[in-house]
Amino acid sequence: MKAVLLAGGLGTRLSEETGTKPKPMVEIGGRPVLFHIMQEYAAHGIEEFIVCAGYKGTVIKDWFANFAVRYADVTFDLATGERTVHKRAELPWKVTVVHTGGKSMTGGRLLRVRDYIGDESFCFTYGDGVSDVDITASIDFHRKQGKLATMTVVQPPGRFGAITLGKCETTITSFQEKPDGDGAWINGGYFVLEPGAIDYITDDSTVWEQEPLRKLALDGQLNAYKHEGFWQPMDTLQDRNKLEKLWADGVAPWKVW
Repeated sequence: MKAVLLAGGLGTRLSEETGTKPKPMVEIGGRPVLFHIMQEYAAHGIEEFIVCAGYKGTVIKDWFANFAVRYADVTFDLATGERTVHKRAELPWKVTVVHTGGKSMTGGRLLRVRDYIGDESFCFTYGDGVSDVDITASIDFHRKQGKLATMTVVQPPGRFGAITLGKCETTITSFQEKPDGDGAWINGGYFVLEPGAIDYITDDSTVWEQEPLRKLALDGQLNAYKHEGFWQPMDTLQDRNKLEKLWADGVAPWKVW
């Protein structure tokens, strides 16, 4: 089974990091968040990846091109120019990086890699967030439902502090720094799709989260796989710092290696 990862956006809300690299290449624990996500899939036996690149996509290609020596011991003979790699870093992965356009939307990027997917079910997610979702269970759920698409849905915590006002609405009677959300389930990514779901995409301008998902839902072809565990997008520098701290403290829920 293959996993398709979106990695072509600008990441404007992380401009401190994304001036020289695409957002999925922003590092957590010294490795790109994209790599963390791929490790999540690999832990569930999925080791073939299609990366939908766009903005500064060459950074992604260069990273994988040099992966074998990036974390290995290397001897450089400056006199002869020879390079000897010791304890080569290896993973049994196959990674296809595809340039899917500089301005393509999320659906357009998926459409552009259709020829690389084939005729089997595949996974599809965003390259800028991590989770401890049970990917194997989501795939089993998808297959049992027999529909074109399964979306992992989550209930995120509130982002802002919440207060409770007293009788005259001027005295705060309680405050919660990070309250629970309003109970709504939202798109958490980590899709499992049939190739037929791509037929709902028109062109580069198609936003996957709009017409395709709406039409799939109207046609009764969209499942919801509920995930109640850890899920954290990396939209802002604050999000990135939160993930970095979890990693540094040794309590990263998504860590599987």
